[in-house]
Amino acid sequence: MPTNLHAWDALQQHHEAIREQQMRDWFDAPDAGQRVAQFSLEAAGLYLDYAKNRVTPQTLALLMQLADEAGLNERRDAMFAGDQINATEHRAALHMALRALPEAGYQVDGAPVMPAIQAVRERMRDFSERVRGGQWTGASGKRITDVINLGIGGSDLGPRMVCRALAHLPGNRLRLHFVSNVDGTELAETLSRVDPEHTLVIVCSKTFTTLETMANAGSARRWFLDNGVAENQLSRHFVAVSTNVEAVRAFGIDPANMFEFWDWVGGRFSLWSSVGLSIVLALGYDAFAELLAGGRAMDEHFRTAPLPANMPVVMAMLGIWYRNFCGMSTSCLAPYSTSLELFPAFLQQLEMESNGKSVQLDGRRVHAHTSPVVWGSAGTNGQHAYFQMIHQGSQIVPVDFIAPLRPPRALPGHHAKLLANCFAQAEALMRGRTAEEVRAGGTADDACVSHMVFDGNRPSNTLLMQDVTPHTLGALIALYEHRTFVQGVIWNINSFDQWGVELGKLLARPIEAELNGAATAPHDASTTTLIARARAALGSA
Repeated sequence: MPTNLHAWDALQQHHEAIREQQMRDWFDAPDAGQRVAQFSLEAAGLYLDYAKNRVTPQTLALLMQLADEAGLNERRDAMFAGDQINATEHRAALHMALRALPEAGYQVDGAPVMPAIQAVRERMRDFSERVRGGQWTGASGKRITDVINLGIGGSDLGPRMVCRALAHLPGNRLRLHFVSNVDGTELAETLSRVDPEHTLVIVCSKTFTTLETMANAGSARRWFLDNGVAENQLSRHFVAVSTNVEAVRAFGIDPANMFEFWDWVGGRFSLWSSVGLSIVLALGYDAFAELLAGGRAMDEHFRTAPLPANMPVVMAMLGIWYRNFCGMSTSCLAPYSTSLELFPAFLQQLEMESNGKSVQLDGRRVHAHTSPVVWGSAGTNGQHAYFQMIHQGSQIVPVDFIAPLRPPRALPGHHAKLLANCFAQAEALMRGRTAEEVRAGGTADDACVSHMVFDGNRPSNTLLMQDVTPHTLGALIALYEHRTFVQGVIWNINSFDQWGVELGKLLARPIEAELNGAATAPHDASTTTLIARARAALGSA
């Protein structure tokens, strides 16, 4: 239990000792440059400045002691060894193997996995080159111009985020569309923008039973049939990312066009697998290979760097400090890049589905808060929305600022303004503004002074990359994957299952039947009323 560890108690006492200290005082000291040198790291093409955090060298030392006492090195090694660290599902969590070199020695249950991974990669390369080159055509012999990815959760968020982030790369020939919601509006609007003769659909579902994905797949199938594609030609317009061969065949997809992945690949860690087929189609295999290389570089850093110099570990332990010792219940991600605008949504699933748990590995309750609420959006838009609360609100929100030093698409003068805002926001959160500084700025109305004071002492990380490239994006994603894992180790929870999503899906099945006319089953009074109102509306539609 983490709260029983010696370092946990030491950190609680340490927090009481430094809680009133101000970061601006540290930065006004003559040795402030030394603080920046001490509290910054570089790895896999990323630069992390974590000097604007409410920590001292002693804080970091105690946090690393906590990681050591929690057995982080051993848990990390077990993950890389392919052990069944996903204890409730009796599976490995070996997504690192998906981005490894072919000669890597990764194993699951004593069996090498790299030959199968490499075989799927080669099939992805071959298929993408045929589609992008025009050799794979639709049923009428016309070239594919549009690809629709049907998936949800990890089968949607990861590939969607990567395709958006790297949309500026040259040579893209295909238009990618992502549909996840069972709300028919999303699929209907997507289908209205494409031509069935030129459209390929990827059905991305490990079991080929995911409710939302298969509902959308069934509607897409009917759309092709209604638009003149013969049933025996549907296989020219559908491919599957799945493990369920029989269900894929029954749907009408040639199993030769099914791209496999494995049960040790968790959904939110799966974009590196055949789930990334949409990425390969959108960007080309070479870009996908560079994405893998970036993730691999971060894997090697995480696996080998000492804990105090390990970027995922440092970021994770700062998060532990704020969540468990400073009482901060939420965190914000602010990428100052439109290309990375979907990264906060991706991180929401990665962190909150992984670590939104309250039971330890041994089945006992966790006596500490686990995952914070994760949110955010692209800067500078956030400055004109929620940054007011981050600067002057009653609760403190740690922020991760992410920015490329060079823009994916350049317009004269724009990027300097963007970076200036990013750096200024982090500085303002740290320094704040006193009443004396407000008055010195020329404010004449004393009644307004208190409204213009900023407390400051609000923490942030700044994470920089030279460019938004496949390699740096891969490293960034892997950084946050490992950060999430480290925090799960500290809380002694399983970061690789997601039982919390099951109950709502289970209860939805009988309610759906009732909405479609079946006899109603017992529910609470509120749910019964909602079902009755919905049945009335659906009956009159």
